[in-house]
Amino acid sequence: MLLKHGLLGDYIFEGKQGVLDWVRQAGCVQFDPIDVCGKNAELTLQSRVKGFAKSLLEELLYEDRRLFDYPDKNLAILPIEDWPYMERSRQAARRHAERYPEMAALSGQVRAHIEAHGPIGSDGLQLEGDYVWQSAIHWSGGSNITRSVLEQMYATGELVIHRKRGTRKSYDLAERHVPSHLLHASEPLPEDSEHDKWLLRRRIGAVGLLWNRASDAWLHISRMKSAQRNEAFRGLLEEGRIAAVSVEQMKDTLYCLAEDVPLLETVLTSDHAPAPRCELIAPLDSFLWDRKLIYQLFGFDYTWEIYTPAAKRKFGYYVLPLLYGDQLVGRVEAVAERKSGTLRVQHVWYEEGVERSEMLQEALSECLQRFARFNSCETIVIETEAE
Repeated sequence: MLLKHGLLGDYIFEGKQGVLDWVRQAGCVQFDPIDVCGKNAELTLQSRVKGFAKSLLEELLYEDRRLFDYPDKNLAILPIEDWPYMERSRQAARRHAERYPEMAALSGQVRAHIEAHGPIGSDGLQLEGDYVWQSAIHWSGGSNITRSVLEQMYATGELVIHRKRGTRKSYDLAERHVPSHLLHASEPLPEDSEHDKWLLRRRIGAVGLLWNRASDAWLHISRMKSAQRNEAFRGLLEEGRIAAVSVEQMKDTLYCLAEDVPLLETVLTSDHAPAPRCELIAPLDSFLWDRKLIYQLFGFDYTWEIYTPAAKRKFGYYVLPLLYGDQLVGRVEAVAERKSGTLRVQHVWYEEGVERSEMLQEALSECLQRFARFNSCETIVIETEAE
């Protein structure tokens, strides 16, 4: 798993091309707007891509347009070549809009405004309306009619996100940014069974190893219940596109992509372990999508406590797992104070039984220095001793 993710040994992803290569490999990188020490997508990439800077992701999204924002594993960032595969979601959004007769006229106003004035945000145009709205994507439009219509047009693929400034988004016509051959492409996999197999392979590839059981790794695949998932697994095994993997002391069979079998063979036959790296892992990293699996494989019990009431948190608000070599050895709570250019490390917790060797301490120090640079911080302040 770690070799697949590029989290062990030498970096295999580097620079802007490395960002693109990683997102293509994973299928998508999950997006979350909360920024304590970097947003989730940025945190995911900084742990894998040598020389990663936040500007690289921004350029690929909004200048080069080789990536785009769209719901996949919840909110996500995808390779632009996957645009046709999202057509099912866009069709569902169009059907949803048919429930609201007012939508056509309101969408026309938005379209005319963008054509005349360029990209807009929810405060760029005042639309009139007094009906209750639930947008086709998973958040609610609420009482802001303009925002609701923009989100709906984004869900149908008529609009794309033009820019993000913090949590504020502006939208533009998709035809201005999506290549015509992709924008007008027909759905590549019109049969449900083939689309299910594509989705399943994609999620297995994103995690690296995955089992055929209920899992957060299947989130946002609304129509794939257990029967459909079982059928997709059976078909992919018969076609030789995934491989079954047995793990000592585990009851469940795991599965990997057929093209990843050489990674397993490398691990089983190599006499030399890859050089360990120390990395901070994003809370919504695809490596952690199935936390029950992570617990079984690594003995690491991780809960993202951001929505846990403060009095009930075991650790902290925004805590990142700490990887060293092939072990998850602890957790770090860090806050980037950008006005002062300070990375404030509030806590470091080590797992029980972890030896705090000199090599580990040096690796953690180097990791925090990289993390400070990633957050444009010049100073590191460690508030508490490691626990």
